[in-house]
Amino acid sequence: MTSTEPGTPEDLTHWVLTLSCPDRPGIVRAVAGLLADHGGNITESQQFGDPLSGLFFMRVQVEAPARREALAGALEQLADEFHMTWSLDVVGRRMRTLVMVSTAAHCLHDLLFRRESEGLPVDIVAVVSNHTDLRGVAEFYGIPFHHVPVTRESKPAAEARLLELVADLDVELVVLARYMQILSDDLCTRLAGRAINIHHSFLPSFKGARPYAQAHDRGVKLIGATAHYVTADLDEGPIIEQDVERVDHSRTVADLVALGQDVERRALARAVRWHAEHRVLLDGHRTIVFR
Repeated sequence: MTSTEPGTPEDLTHWVLTLSCPDRPGIVRAVAGLLADHGGNITESQQFGDPLSGLFFMRVQVEAPARREALAGALEQLADEFHMTWSLDVVGRRMRTLVMVSTAAHCLHDLLFRRESEGLPVDIVAVVSNHTDLRGVAEFYGIPFHHVPVTRESKPAAEARLLELVADLDVELVVLARYMQILSDDLCTRLAGRAINIHHSFLPSFKGARPYAQAHDRGVKLIGATAHYVTADLDEGPIIEQDVERVDHSRTVADLVALGQDVERRALARAVRWHAEHRVLLDGHRTIVFR
């Protein structure tokens, strides 16, 4: 993972540390002590012990003069003691992101706009699509556009091309912004924990095709959207964020689609932001989100 390194040992760098490990006494004290030993001043700290999984989760932001090598070395020793998984990054660093789309433009527009206007901490390095409809949107924002058509016969080659782009562009996050293709199990495995999908219904209800028509047929009073990590189990990956809008019997399918698109934008943007800010930790098939 790339990062901005401090120029001299005296420079303060704002680090973000996330970790998970089996829960036991002394974890917070050990982490805080390690950071203090390296001149760190904690600016934000959140933790959660999950009684179901028996795991402890923690996210800490700390200003410290220590270089990455020094902190990483100390964390490796602590990880051995506590059987800990951890990551370390610079607060606010823009995560290198590839966005996948088909023909619907609303989520792509929203992510690109928020990147410019709201400081969404992503560096969108490419837009990949199985259609050419949104080439102009990407070009308007100065983002390279890659047309990778997908048919039943060409799907393996298309997914190989995607993985090639992910590697060549040093991509850390893949966002399926209404990309209307099912990824293979192998691709889902390769992108595990770093691919986010927006599903245009409130999972687990109304999976598959035409979810708003399904919702309308059932006379729902709430419509929603679910942002989740991509897994081989279709639309069943760990949920990061969900949002809803209240509706009534007077709404048409077209009304639900229009309202739903706004919900999709909001849910996806929050999920992408929280992932890029290292606020989402995986807990089996669930997530811990430190907002």
